[in-house]
Amino acid sequence: MTIYRSHIADFPTPDESLFTFLFEGKVDREIPGATPAFIDAPTGRTITRSELKAACLSLGWGLTNIFAKKLGGVELTRGDTVMIFSPNSFAWPFALLGSIAAGLRTTLANSSYTPAELGYQWKDSGAKVVFTHPAFVPTVVTMLEAHGFSKTETRKRIIVMGLGDKEAIAKGFIHMDDLLGKGSLSAAERFDGPLSNETVFLCYSSGTTGKPKGVESTHKNIVSVCLMVQPLFPPMQMGMDVMLGFLPFYHIYGAVLLLPFMLLVGSPVVIMPQFEPEAFCQNIEKYKVSMSLIVPPVCLAIIHHPATNKYNLKTLRFIMSGAAPLGASLISAVHNKLKSVGANTVIPQGYGLTEMSPVSHLLPHDQFLSKVGSAGLLIPNLEARLVGIDGVDVKPGEPGELWLRGPTVMKGYLNNPTATKESITADGWYKTGDVCTRDADGFYHIVDRIKELIKYKGFQVPPAEMEALLLQHPKIVDAAVIGVYSEEEATELPRAYVVPKVKPAPGAESATLSKEIQEWVRERVAKHKFLRGGVVIIDQVPKSAAGKILRRQLRDLAKTEYILKPRL
Repeated sequence: MTIYRSHIADFPTPDESLFTFLFEGKVDREIPGATPAFIDAPTGRTITRSELKAACLSLGWGLTNIFAKKLGGVELTRGDTVMIFSPNSFAWPFALLGSIAAGLRTTLANSSYTPAELGYQWKDSGAKVVFTHPAFVPTVVTMLEAHGFSKTETRKRIIVMGLGDKEAIAKGFIHMDDLLGKGSLSAAERFDGPLSNETVFLCYSSGTTGKPKGVESTHKNIVSVCLMVQPLFPPMQMGMDVMLGFLPFYHIYGAVLLLPFMLLVGSPVVIMPQFEPEAFCQNIEKYKVSMSLIVPPVCLAIIHHPATNKYNLKTLRFIMSGAAPLGASLISAVHNKLKSVGANTVIPQGYGLTEMSPVSHLLPHDQFLSKVGSAGLLIPNLEARLVGIDGVDVKPGEPGELWLRGPTVMKGYLNNPTATKESITADGWYKTGDVCTRDADGFYHIVDRIKELIKYKGFQVPPAEMEALLLQHPKIVDAAVIGVYSEEEATELPRAYVVPKVKPAPGAESATLSKEIQEWVRERVAKHKFLRGGVVIIDQVPKSAAGKILRRQLRDLAKTEYILKPRL
């Protein structure tokens, strides 16, 4: 067995609650309470660390002492699960950290989910309450009523997010404001020692088969990863550095690195509701932003959008890409574009998985060009193996499946001991499903993926889920879904290969059926699952003798095709 370790020496990480770690003890002593924590990009509204802590303790008290007893909500007690279903907003950190202060678990739902998709996560996670944006209340209502709740019971389970901005659409519902300012927890619920292995985040991740699985990330996991990534991030200067945060907070990439990690380092996050090129550049100038976390498609906007030339971006010194691979040519193009407008920006990338809380590798900022294309170095406190298909560790330089072990490996998949056992060995190694090589300098390169998950702009699209949906179409008898890489969009696009009950004539008839299927799927899934890669009519889905879809054959076929498709 060949075990690789980080070039940075391991160090102990505390066994304590996430809230306690961030707002009490060493971190709290080192960062002044008057330090800005979050800034609302559209309004400029700012909250300091001390104000945030007080508000979260107040919300935590409201959730456990007012919500049910005085406002008619459902009873919430330590260990219960609450869902957050909202785009990024100034209220998001309050909902998350206030729930954690109350001792609750939080399950984070994709804000583009349909009622059916949301309903699956609601039921599987065991959530009792949903925090949601005012505009999303109808979606939550539809979801809850589909689960058999009456209108009265539905209202008991919804908390409308927002701070002083109750909207007409949410009249008659319990608002976050109703839970604030009525009292305060004397201290947050603690999860110290062995209790630090209790779940705090419940994000959903898809494997190669079946529906999305709830990943149980513990207090220990999140505290550990925040400390472990710090040595490979560029040093941050308190009072100088500002992070621009548009990555969705419901994605573990944004949830960890834009919320607790930034509270640990003491630099404020300017919260954007979503990525929009003009607003991105405008906010860099307005707030003198020095760093941002991105996904590869953002690079294309930086290169091509006219806003890059319109605003002063000179303060931007660091952007890190994650969630999906970033090609060397794209990194070079972004670097040169930013350099042309006066921004000396380094653009490293990282690698991780939801199951790793989420980061395992980071590329040092001073080597982003010399090691361009690499996923980076192993972060401290982790061990790695590269394992061949025969279960034996491969020789140095050869490709193998990446196995990881350390304090950031998830607790397991919620309610799914079989999947947990298949993913984590008895001695604690998590099998990533990604094939990579490790060079002589210790840099890792992802070269393939055993898992067949499609990643569209960093968001997961499980082929099995899409195939199950397509088989419900009245004109389809078999289907397979793969990801096809788009150079234009710098991401994988989901593409379906379908076998129709009645084969259409080539040309216009086939194109009409393909478009019909695309539109049919579009009405039933979240935006990131749209079949942007097209729908291809085939005679037979290639399968093994055991009935497994041979996706590699379809990927080879995709390289020879040119699909005309409508823009979606």
